[in-house]
Amino acid sequence: MNNQHNCENCPIHHKENLIRLGIAMDRVDYVVALAGNPNTGKSTVFNNLTGLRQHTGNWPGKTVTRAEGGFSYADKRYKVVDLPGTYSLLSTSTDEEVARDFILFGQPDVTVIVVDATRLERNLNLVLQILEITDRAVLCLNLMDEAKRKGIEIDERALSRELGIPVIPAAARQKQGMPELIAAIEEVASGKYVCKPHRIKSHSSKLNHAISNLSKKLSERFPDLPNVKWVALRLLEGDQSIIDAIQNGELGSLREGIVELQS
Repeated sequence: MNNQHNCENCPIHHKENLIRLGIAMDRVDYVVALAGNPNTGKSTVFNNLTGLRQHTGNWPGKTVTRAEGGFSYADKRYKVVDLPGTYSLLSTSTDEEVARDFILFGQPDVTVIVVDATRLERNLNLVLQILEITDRAVLCLNLMDEAKRKGIEIDERALSRELGIPVIPAAARQKQGMPELIAAIEEVASGKYVCKPHRIKSHSSKLNHAISNLSKKLSERFPDLPNVKWVALRLLEGDQSIIDAIQNGELGSLREGIVELQS
């Protein structure tokens, strides 16, 4: 763990982007996204973090429900946004598109990924996809009580080293691990813990060349587009929602973290 505070690693708040994504930003120091597969206990984690300080609405222009709440810790105020439960960020559904756009373009200060400790291998697909587009994440290893009952042992320290992010064992229904999770969120948000996430480096030289060329063109057309290499890779893989966003100019709006409110 890197406990040295380095302002270069502190998040840059994209308040305007988040406001346009429907997230109120009055008197908030940090924004936390809560992501995970369905049925991982993500809603229980959300309720434990936010208590009764939460409300629901819809994502701008979508019929998908958005839940958000907040908590205070160490004199800082945190807004928690509960993203739709998804198995992937590859945008085959509106839920996946909402989750992906929020992490990719809203750029929350911390993304907490809630996984089911009894089905860790299946859940890691989403974890690795999220770590491709953000380097500020915490893994909440939930349902550890069920894993223990099933005789499943997980070396969370080794997992943390492999993923390059904090890993917090938890049993949210029993409220176990929540103080540790909040402390990890604070360390990542403040820059005390600098994440060095696992990234897939197995692209061929041909693919790397194509990504580089396309990234350059995207940057010229959409200056300040975050995660431009990831967007380029999705284009090369034929992600229709990204292709459509470029053709209709919406990607220019997403550059500012916007999913425009449909009138």
